[in-house]
Amino acid sequence: MNIYIVRHCKADGQSPSANLTEEGYKQANRLAKFLYGKNIESIYSSPFVRAIDSISPLAQKLQVNLITDDRLSERILCSENHPNWREMLRNTFNDLELCYESGESSITAMDRALSVIKDVRESGLTNIVIVTHGNLMSLLFKYYDRKIGFKEWEALSNPDVYHLKFDGTSSPIIQRIWR
Repeated sequence: MNIYIVRHCKADGQSPSANLTEEGYKQANRLAKFLYGKNIESIYSSPFVRAIDSISPLAQKLQVNLITDDRLSERILCSENHPNWREMLRNTFNDLELCYESGESSITAMDRALSVIKDVRESGLTNIVIVTHGNLMSLLFKYYDRKIGFKEWEALSNPDVYHLKFDGTSSPIIQRIWR
């Protein structure tokens, strides 16, 4: 089974309704061309506008339904904007149970992402795209490889694409394929 995990294209902000930038729309078309030949059977996306708009060109090109799933929404670090949010985020990679006010711990977000992977793996399909956000994406990878952390999150691009290849074992081979 092949699961392609996609981080959304460049957006105007972090809110659920943030649109893609002009460059982000161009990236979405490039992303569609990049994933077109991968025999994609189904596409799951965060309900955030920037995620849906990042993958809509591919869904239209393939004439595949785009399924939104709240479990793919970005992880909420805390209820307030903090100037030191990056340090707060770094701390959550080191302590997976750390939870800031009205936020979500890394372990809770990780479990949410894993529940999508579990459902997709049980679908009987073999080539699936999942579109999400950087923090949730890096936490998903951390589940499979504990060495992944803040530094790897920082290295993600918008967009970004990783290939998870499941060959019968519970842990996939994870490879960055976006160029």
